[in-house]
This record gives sequence, structure tokens and C-alpha cells, in this order.
Amino acid sequence: MNWFVEIFNYPIFWVLLILFILISIFYKNFRGFMGEFWVKLELNKLPKSQYIILNNILIKSKNGTHQIDHIVISRFGIFVIETKNYYGLITGNAFSKKWIQHLGKNEYYFNNPIHQNYGHIKALEEILDLDENIFISIICISNQATVKVNAKNVTQLDFINNLIKSYKKEILFANLNEIRNKIEENNILDKKIRKEHVKNIKSNVKRIEKNENEMICPKCGGKLIERTGKYGKFIGCSNYPKCKFTMKLNTKREHNS
Repeated sequence: MNWFVEIFNYPIFWVLLILFILISIFYKNFRGFMGEFWVKLELNKLPKSQYIILNNILIKSKNGTHQIDHIVISRFGIFVIETKNYYGLITGNAFSKKWIQHLGKNEYYFNNPIHQNYGHIKALEEILDLDENIFISIICISNQATVKVNAKNVTQLDFINNLIKSYKKEILFANLNEIRNKIEENNILDKKIRKEHVKNIKSNVKRIEKNENEMICPKCGGKLIERTGKYGKFIGCSNYPKCKFTMKLNTKREHNS
């Protein structure tokens, strides 16, 4: 047992222990950062003469702040990219409210990133005063995942540049540098505001979960009731069709994204 006691006298032991604790605490944030980092490196391989790359943009619209992972500006459209550095099996479709991360026998629900990215596009549309058809939504998922999602423009890191270059029809004839400058002018760099943005996202997730648990519609405050549709039973808002919020019966806890 002397070796076990003596190990505590080595500085490297304490360095490794502190490093392990920090990784455990910030693992999720670290994975997210690395996911965006690898996508950034990959996008930088696109021809500079045709594509302008912007990363980690925070803009404010009438609906609040929006953090956009990557924007690629080109004659072929403005590509708005949301990265998800998940692993395991990812399933879902373009219209479902939640997608599912399958890890062994466990399932974790997270918000459909296509819907999330649509909010980003609407914010860019507002500040740039461009038609929505100019924007192209892309969801980029880690190479470590197996992706079985029935939706357009859901790709993985190795294929993102090929997807972008598959758009060959010129649809944007405005000055690309002016578009970049306008986005950069609206980019919020203040660290306090960026922290507040993250805090607000977490608060909104908790509020929505609380409302769903109490059978209160998170969109309009109406009562959530059981309904029967084409594909079986589901939970819907009593204010339908004015409010079209829905969720699955017995939905498992949301996995924060």
C-alpha cells in the first residue's frame, strides 16, 4: 500500500486529477467547442474566391438574440450552418419537434435543429433585408454519429463542403463583402451579453419543460390535452387551430443541445 500513499506526493498526479475534474465538469461545452472548431477548419478549405466564411455570430432581432455557428456567403446563396457534435444513433425528420439520440438502450430527446436554424435564418433575413429563399439551412452532425434523419441538408463533417459546392446556380447578386460587413457590424462581441444569451436559452428550456409537465402549452399558455391524429395519439394545445403546438405522449426528458 506504500505505492498508493506515495503517488499523492507526485505533482503530476494532482495535475491529472484536476484536469480530469475539469473535463468532467465542462465535457459537454468542450465537445460543443470542438465540434464547431472542426467544422470551421473544414469550411476554410472552400475556395476563398467564391465563399466568405463567418463563425460564431451572435445577432439580435425583434425576437431576441441568435447564436449562429457558421455562415457561408456566396453567389449560390447564404448557407446557415448549425453544428451538433453528438455521437450514437441520431433519428428524426424535418417536421418532428424533437430528434432522438440513441445511446445503447437509452434515448435522449433534443430540439429539432432545423427549427432552431430557421429562427437563425429569419434573424439574418431581418437584418440583411434579403428574401428567405436566398438562405440555405444546413445541419452538420459529428462524424462520430450514425445519422438516420429524413430531412434535406442534414450532413456530417466529412461531407459538408461537398454539400455546399453542390449548389451551383447563382441566386445572390448583391455585393458579398457588403453582406459580410453588415453581419459583422451586427455581431455582438460583448462577453456579458453572450453569457446572458446562454443563460436565457437554459431558462427557456426549463420553462418549456415545466409547462409541459404541468400540461400548459409553452407557446400560448393554453391547456394541453390528449388528441388522436392520423398517426395515433399525441398531446396538443386546446387552442388549436390558433395554436399548433404538439408533443408526443410519454416524451422522455429533453437532452439539452
